[in-house]
Amino acid sequence: MTGFSVRNALRVSGHSTAASIALLLLRLIAGSAFILHGWQKVQNPVGWMGPASSIPGVLQFLAAISEFGGGIGWVSGFLTPLASLGIASTMTIAVSLHLIVLKDPFVNLTGGHSYELALVYLGIALLVLVLGPGKFSLDRKLFGERI
Repeated sequence: MTGFSVRNALRVSGHSTAASIALLLLRLIAGSAFILHGWQKVQNPVGWMGPASSIPGVLQFLAAISEFGGGIGWVSGFLTPLASLGIASTMTIAVSLHLIVLKDPFVNLTGGHSYELALVYLGIALLVLVLGPGKFSLDRKLFGERI
């Protein structure tokens, strides 16, 4: 029995070419959105929620880094499990904030706040975390395919 190694954890599960193309498109689209959302946040990483926010600066920093860095990770397919874990953690907090604290609806038909998008992104993060980045990723190039 072999022990845990980072290299083995980063190996990519084998998928068909079609599944890998779908994962690539999903990573590119969602990753680009996170880069754009995260870019605004990394400009003021400990205060992007404003001075009236009750969210500690360290949590704002972690969200900014996980969104911007996680988006880069998804687009490139590099350290994809780490990127997915960071994004999933941030989106779990976002869903909780909107659902439990703010009591926002799943979808707000008047265009106000909701937790729909955060929940969709959480689902994507969990999907990419479980399935991996697919064949078209730096992870596969650098760490190989899981046997």
